[in-house]
Amino acid sequence: MSKTWKNWAELVKCQPQQFLQPTSIKELAEIVHSHVASGRSLRVVGSGHSFTPVAATNSTMISLEQLQGVELVEGETASILAPTKIYTLGKLLADYGLGLENQGDIDSQSLAGAIATGTHGTGTKLGIMSTQAVGFTLVTADGNILECSANHNPEIFKAAQVSLGSLGILAKIRMKLKPTYRLREVRRSTNLTTCLNELESKANQHRHYEFWWFPHTEQVLIKTQDLTDAAIKSSRIEHILNDVILENGVFWVLCEICRFLPSMCKAVSKLSAELVSQGETTNYSYQIFPTPRLVRFYEMEYAVPKEQGPDCLREIKEFVTRKNIAVHFPVEYRCVKGDDIYLSPAYQRDSAFIAVHMYKGMPYKTYFEGVEAIFRNHQGRPHWGKLHTRTAKELRQLYPMWDEFHSIRRKLDPTGVFMNDYLKQIFED
Repeated sequence: MSKTWKNWAELVKCQPQQFLQPTSIKELAEIVHSHVASGRSLRVVGSGHSFTPVAATNSTMISLEQLQGVELVEGETASILAPTKIYTLGKLLADYGLGLENQGDIDSQSLAGAIATGTHGTGTKLGIMSTQAVGFTLVTADGNILECSANHNPEIFKAAQVSLGSLGILAKIRMKLKPTYRLREVRRSTNLTTCLNELESKANQHRHYEFWWFPHTEQVLIKTQDLTDAAIKSSRIEHILNDVILENGVFWVLCEICRFLPSMCKAVSKLSAELVSQGETTNYSYQIFPTPRLVRFYEMEYAVPKEQGPDCLREIKEFVTRKNIAVHFPVEYRCVKGDDIYLSPAYQRDSAFIAVHMYKGMPYKTYFEGVEAIFRNHQGRPHWGKLHTRTAKELRQLYPMWDEFHSIRRKLDPTGVFMNDYLKQIFED
C-alpha cells in the first residue's frame, strides 16, 4: 500500500505510487526522462509548508533532501542547490561572510519551494525572495538541463522566478547576496488606529516593518528590523521563555481552549495581545528573520495594492465584528516592493500582503470566504502557497503576463509531466 503524505498543516493528503530520493542532478534528470517516456507525471516536494495541494500527487513524488548545500561562491553571488533548507542556508552563507538580502519568517522551507511559490519577507524597498535569484538550473520535461538568467533565456528566467514547479525542477539557484549583517529588532504594542495612521511613514522609515492585529481588540504588535553595527543582544533563556514557552507553548494551550470553546476566542485574543512579548534583540540577519512556528494553523494571504492595504484591513476588522467570527489568531500585515516577475503577486505594484490564520482543527471556511471576498474587491492576488479559491479564468485577469507564462510552460512541458490536479485547476480554463 502507498504511504500517505501530508503537508505541514495536514489539510492536504495524498498517496504517491512512488516516492523517490535521487542523490544527484544526473539521477534526477534520468527520472524525469523516464516519466516522460512512459507518460507518467511527477511532483517535487520540499518541506510541505504550502497550504495548497501544489505538491500533491498520486503518481510519483520526488524528495530532493539528498541535494543540499552551497556549490559555488563568486563575490556576492552563490550557486545553491535548490532543495537546501533556508535554516541550513543561513549558517552556510555566514561561513562565507554572506547572507540573504531578505527572507520570510519561516525558515524550514526549501529555497526552491520559497522561490517557486513567491515567498516574501517585508520591507517597502525589498521584493519577494524571487527577486534575489539571478539564475536557475532547470531539469526540463525532456530530461535535459537548461540554464536561464536575465541574459540567457530571459523569458524563461522571468517565468521561472515564480512557477509553482510547473516549468521544470529547480536544481540550482544562483542568488545575489549581501555581506553578513546584523539587525536590531524592536517589538512594541500600540492601537490599530495609530498604527494605520502612521503606517506609510513608519514603513518607509525602517528596513523591515510589519504588524499583527489581534481580532476583537484594538491592539496591534509592531515589529521593526533595521541594520546595526551594535553588538549582539540576544539571550537563549529569553528566547526559550518568549518564543518557545510563551508564544508557542502557552499559545497552544489557549488555542486548544478556543478549539473546544469557540466562545472564548474574544477573551483569548485579548489575552494574547497582553501576553505577547515586547522588547528588542540584535543578532545576525539569519537569526533575526525566522520565528518559531510550533502551533499549527491554516492560512490565507493576499497581496493588495499598497495604497488599498489599510482600508482592506479595516474592512476585515468590520467583517470579523459584524459576523462575530470565532477567531483568535492575529492578522499579519507586511509591505513588499513591486517587481517584474510574471506570476509574482507583487507584479508591477508595491503591495500590502495581508494574512489571516485559523488554528488547526477549527472551522475556517466562513472566515476565509468572507475575507477573500474583501481581498477580491481590492484587486487582491493570492499568495501561491496559501489557501484561496481563485480559478484560472479569474487569475488571468489579475496577471498581465498570464498568457506569456503559460505559453512558456506549454513549450517546456508539452505533455504536462509536472502538472497535477491542483495546477490544472488554477492554470487551465
